[in-house]
Amino acid sequence: MAERPVTPFIVPQGKIVDFIDGKLRNDTPEEYVRQEIEKSLVSEYRYGRDDVAVEFRVKLGHTSKRVDLAIFCDGTQHEQQNVWAIIECKSHKISSNDKQQGIDQLKSYMAACVNAELGMWTNGHERFCYRKTSEHGTARFVEIADLPEKGRSLDEAERPRFHELRSATSDALLFTFKRCHNYIAGNQGLQKPEAFWELLKIIFCKIEDERSDAITFYATSSEAKSLNGQIKIKDRIADLFTTVQQKYATIFKPNDAIELRPRVIAYIVAQLQTWSLLESDIDVKGKAYEEIVGSNLRGDRGEFFTPRNICRMAVEMLDPGPDDLVLDPACGTGGFLTIAMNHVIGKLRNRAELRWRNPESPSEIEVRELVQRIREYADQRIVGIDFNPSLVKASKMNMVMNNDGSGGLYQGDSLEPPIRWSNDLRRLNLENAVDLVFTNPPFGSKIEIDDPAILERYDLAHVWDFDSDNDRYYLRQPPQLQSSQPPEILFVERCVRFLKPGTGRLAIVLPDGILGSPGLAYVREWLFEQTRVLASIDLHPDAFQPGNSTQTSVLVLERKTFHEIELERAAQRKNDYDVFMALANHIGHDKRGNTTYVRDAEGNEIVETVEARVHDVRDGTSYYRTINIKQKVEDDNTRRIAQAFRDWLVAS
Repeated sequence: MAERPVTPFIVPQGKIVDFIDGKLRNDTPEEYVRQEIEKSLVSEYRYGRDDVAVEFRVKLGHTSKRVDLAIFCDGTQHEQQNVWAIIECKSHKISSNDKQQGIDQLKSYMAACVNAELGMWTNGHERFCYRKTSEHGTARFVEIADLPEKGRSLDEAERPRFHELRSATSDALLFTFKRCHNYIAGNQGLQKPEAFWELLKIIFCKIEDERSDAITFYATSSEAKSLNGQIKIKDRIADLFTTVQQKYATIFKPNDAIELRPRVIAYIVAQLQTWSLLESDIDVKGKAYEEIVGSNLRGDRGEFFTPRNICRMAVEMLDPGPDDLVLDPACGTGGFLTIAMNHVIGKLRNRAELRWRNPESPSEIEVRELVQRIREYADQRIVGIDFNPSLVKASKMNMVMNNDGSGGLYQGDSLEPPIRWSNDLRRLNLENAVDLVFTNPPFGSKIEIDDPAILERYDLAHVWDFDSDNDRYYLRQPPQLQSSQPPEILFVERCVRFLKPGTGRLAIVLPDGILGSPGLAYVREWLFEQTRVLASIDLHPDAFQPGNSTQTSVLVLERKTFHEIELERAAQRKNDYDVFMALANHIGHDKRGNTTYVRDAEGNEIVETVEARVHDVRDGTSYYRTINIKQKVEDDNTRRIAQAFRDWLVAS
């Protein structure tokens, strides 16, 4: 995690600061790929920046060319004869088969550097790694799974050990997921949604392997080259999947199997084996996972996944604790829940460290107690419901990658009477029992609810009349049902009914029509009667772009007690109170989904030097070291809004 910002400086428009050498370069799609690889080399492969040269010039006969990245043996001069590995980075539009910029270009550079043993070619979507050997004076290139980390031989790298697994800190994990997904689709003859589910099975196996006593999730290059070796890999993964089926019986059926050819499984395992999915940064793996989920499972019921910074803002505003029961009744891929869960897990770890005799080196018993407390919390205090069974399955996977909590996710229609829910969900007795609700319900006129059995349960599904003498709306008597109602209106009432009276709080994303449309004034009347409005955060129009241009807000409510409601009804007036209001006009991306950064008055991007911790291994011991990096400042004020709300709440 980056911390302790130092002096900021500016970057002209269209330029980017190189991660390795700090020089200004053109901000292009190809440069984006190179910068992500550079970050990965330092923070994940553990090379020092002094080991890497950018745009290093090599001689090819009578000409010279610039290679994108050259890696040198530790302590050697940056000279052509000392180049140990070469990396070529291309735009996603360049194919690996391109005659001039494809894999053959990489091989020609490796051949020209006598000691260049290894090479990588990537365009972000594809990646190929090679080892150069010599046979009768002729260079031969053998495809391998990956480059080794610093200090490890290629043979060691093909059989990873637990303490050497890499924690993802960049978009390299996103690239890996996309490569695997595309490879399955292209080499197994599956449609992309089907390919996603097969990838999901193997990801489950990877996580199960990380929780086991010995690593069996690996594929050596020698195994991957032969049918017999590929079958060995498939058998190891099949054994892991058997354990996964038993542990996650609500996700996988007994007759489920990994329906991939041995060659395809070998490729996927080789791509994933060096990562630690459990230890990777929550935002990095969340972005990677949710992007691939969204491209395959987004349905036609108004499902638009909430950006992670909006989820985090809401969670930090309401600040859940270990004793709070947290619910998302339209959980999608589990974005709100994973962030809320990890927010609380951070508190549990901090509390545990205060009790440890040596926080730098806790005992096995102390660690075991913390792990058990985290597991109990995740299983008992996190609940998610979604109508889409595929999204429930995907959200369970997301929770498993983020310390688990998948046992609290259920398929069901939150708007239906609980009698229609599954027995397990019904037994939770959520009505009037939830401490905190975070949700972004599906919305849209195309998916209106017209089932009378559902509508009759809601005040907001009935007809309301306006009393002009008292300037207020009231339920028509005798009650009269409307013919249909958009789901977001019913979700407002449903979420409030879930909350504990007097203390339960709700953070909900809503279209602005509910907050301002004259025709929906009765909805606001109901909200003012049943809740206190703590905060209203107006979101930027691009908050849900690309994909949805609906103008939305985050509304934060606290449910009143039944006694408070009756007192205000008797007095025919509602008590006055202050409301926190903010404008999230900087949300970190534009309408195309591209990240936006803070700029000065002339439009130049601001860059700051920060200290960052990166994972390393020395003499078999895993540890963290600190490096200085230059990074752009994301143009995102959501976390400042959350802190301002917390300060306001304390003061009010």
